[in-house]
Amino acid sequence: MDEGSRNKRLHCPSTNGTTQKPMESKEGAHCLEVIPASMEVHRVEQPPARSFCQKLKNKLLEMFFPDDPLRQFKGQSTKQKWILGAQYILPILQWAPHYTFKLFKSDVVSGLTIASLAIPQGISYAKLANLPPIVGLYSSFVPPLIYAVFGSSRDLAVGPVSIASLILGSMLSKEVSPIKDPVLFLQLAFTSTFFAGLFQASLGLLRLGFLIDFLSKAILIGFMAGAAVIVSLQQLKSLLGITHFTPQMGLVPVLDSVFHHTKEWSWETILMGFCFLVLLLLARHVSTKRPKLFWVSAGAPLACVIVSTIIVFAFKAQHHGISVIGKLQEGLNPPSWNMLVFHGSHLGLVIKTGFVTGIISLTEGIAVGRTFAALKDYRVDGNKEMMAIGLMNIVGSFTSCYVTTGAFSRSAVNHNAGAKTAVSNIVMSITVMVTLLFLMPLFEYTPNLVLGAIIVTAVIGLVDVPAAINIWRTDKFDFVVMLTAFFGVLFISVQEGLAIAVGVSIFKILLQVTRPRTVVLGSIPGSDIYRNLHHYKDAVEVPGFLIISIEAPINFANSMYLNERILRWVEEYEEKENAKKHSINIQYVILDMSAVSGIDTTGVTLIKELKKAIEKKGMELVLVNPLGEIIEKLQRAAETRDFMRPENLYLTVGEAVTSLSSSMKIHPPTTYDEEAQAAVPHPN
Repeated sequence: MDEGSRNKRLHCPSTNGTTQKPMESKEGAHCLEVIPASMEVHRVEQPPARSFCQKLKNKLLEMFFPDDPLRQFKGQSTKQKWILGAQYILPILQWAPHYTFKLFKSDVVSGLTIASLAIPQGISYAKLANLPPIVGLYSSFVPPLIYAVFGSSRDLAVGPVSIASLILGSMLSKEVSPIKDPVLFLQLAFTSTFFAGLFQASLGLLRLGFLIDFLSKAILIGFMAGAAVIVSLQQLKSLLGITHFTPQMGLVPVLDSVFHHTKEWSWETILMGFCFLVLLLLARHVSTKRPKLFWVSAGAPLACVIVSTIIVFAFKAQHHGISVIGKLQEGLNPPSWNMLVFHGSHLGLVIKTGFVTGIISLTEGIAVGRTFAALKDYRVDGNKEMMAIGLMNIVGSFTSCYVTTGAFSRSAVNHNAGAKTAVSNIVMSITVMVTLLFLMPLFEYTPNLVLGAIIVTAVIGLVDVPAAINIWRTDKFDFVVMLTAFFGVLFISVQEGLAIAVGVSIFKILLQVTRPRTVVLGSIPGSDIYRNLHHYKDAVEVPGFLIISIEAPINFANSMYLNERILRWVEEYEEKENAKKHSINIQYVILDMSAVSGIDTTGVTLIKELKKAIEKKGMELVLVNPLGEIIEKLQRAAETRDFMRPENLYLTVGEAVTSLSSSMKIHPPTTYDEEAQAAVPHPN
C-alpha cells in the first residue's frame, strides 16, 4: 500500500466532516478508517399489520398450494372456468382435442414397443411378489388405462415394478405363506394394493406430497441398490434350479440357502439361464452405448421368452430339470372387490404393507415422470400424479391387480420410442388385452429361468454407482445415509433397512435444527460488506464489535445452544482482547438476523436473556435486519420494546457499525497510529 492510500485509512480529525471507525488488520495493527459522516442510515420499517386469520391463511396456502392452482381461473368466464376445471381433473381433456394422426402413429410404435417389454416383465414381477404370473399381466392392462385419463406425464409407462413387488411379497410372506395359503395371500395382496392407492390418492387430494420428500436422493439410491442386489440373489432360485429356497430377503439367509442346497443345482438350468442372461445383458449394453438402438433391449426380453419357450417345447426340457410357468388362465381381469379383507388379524399387516409400497411406488413414479418431463421441457403436476397413481391402484385392487406405478425401464423405452402422449399406455394395454384373450397358452412352456434372467437384467440399472460417487464427493453424511439404506436392506430386511435410513436422515435434520450454523463476521476492506472470517481471508475483525450471523430459525430446539454459543464467543473475544496491550474492548455485540426465517416464544426469551447477559458485561446487543415476523414478536414482548429503538435495530451490518462507531469509547491511538497521523496534514 502506498503512502497516500495508507493515509486515507488512518485517523483523521473530525473537523473535516468524517467519523472515526476502528479497524484491525490481520497482523493485529490498529488503525482508524475514515467513514463519511453523511452516509445515510436506513430505518428498519415495521411490518404491515395483519390479523391472525390472514397469517394463518397465507401459511396454509404456501404449505398446501405452493403452485397456486386457482390462478388459471382468474379473469375467465364461467364457461371457461368449467372447461379449465374439467381439464385440471382430467388431463386427457387438455391434449385429446388437439390429437392428430401423426401423433397416433408415434404412440402406436412406442406402445407396441413397451408392450413387448411389459408382458415378460409383468409375469416376472408377479412371481417376484409371490403372486400368480397372470396377476402381473392383469396389472399391465387396467392401470395404464386409468393413468391415461388422469395422469399428466406423456412418457410414463405404467405397470408392476421390481421394488414394489419385492416389498409386497416379502412383507406379506412374513405372516402368510404364498405356497400353503395362496388364496389368503392373494386377498392380502389386493387389500394392500387398495390401501396403497387410498394413501396415494389421499396425499394428492390433501396436497400432502411434501411427506414423500423424507425419502431423500441418498436414501433412494442406497435403498434401490440394496434391493437390486437382493432381487438378483433371489433369482438364483430360478437360475440354479433350486426347489427348496428361503423366503427371506436378507443377504445371509439367501446365500445360506444357495450353498446348502447344492444338490438341487441343475446344470441344464444353469447353462440355459446363463446363456439368456448374457444375451439380455449384451442387448442392454448395446442400447446403453447407442440410444438409437433402444429397441434391442426393449425387444430382447420378449424374444428370449419366445426362444426359450420354443426350446423347452421342442426338447421336452420340462422333463429334464427345467421348471416352467405352467398353464395360465385365459381371459380378462376378473373382479376382486369381494376378495378385499378389511377385518381380522391381518388388517394391520395390509395397512402397513400398503403404506410402505404406496410410498415407494409413488416416489418412483413421480421421480421418473419428472425426469422425462425435464428432458422434453414440460411440467408434471405432482399432486395430479399422486391422484392418478392412487386411483389406478384403487381400481386395480378391484380388478385383480397389485401395486403398480411408473416403471423407469419401460418409461425410458417409451421415451426413446418417440411417445407423444399417454395414448402409448392405451396401446400397450390393448396389446396386453389381446395377449390375455388369445395368447396365454403360448406361455405354458416358458421356463422360469428366463424370467429370472429378465428380472436380473432389469434391476441392474438400479445400482447407480456414478450417483453414489457424486454423493461421496458432495456430502459425506448423505453418503453414510446411503450406505445405511444399502446395508440395512442387505443384512436386515427391505422395509427395516428403509426405516433405519429414514431415521438417520431425520437425525441429520434434527442436528441441523438443534445445532444451527453461526459464524463471526469481519469487514472486507474498502467496502461495507461483512463476511465469515474463516471463509474470506481478506475479512478483518472490527475492534469494539463482535458481529455474529445466525443462519437458521430460532426456536425451542436450538435456543439453549445459541445462548451458550454466543456467550462463549463473547468470553473468548474478551480474553483475546485482554491479552493485547493496545486493544479496544468489545462494546457492541451485533446479531445479523438476515437468515433467521422465524422465531418462537423460546427464541424471544433467548433474545431477552442475551440482552441482559451482555449488558451485565458492559456491552450492548444490536439486531440487524430481523424479518417482519421477528419484529412483530419482539414488539409484543413488553420487556423487549427497547429493541425497537433506532440504536438497537439496523438494516445492514455496515450501517450498524458506521452509526455506532461515532459513539464508541476509543482507546488512545497506538504508536503506529501516531506516526501515521503525523504524516497527515492537519488544518490550522
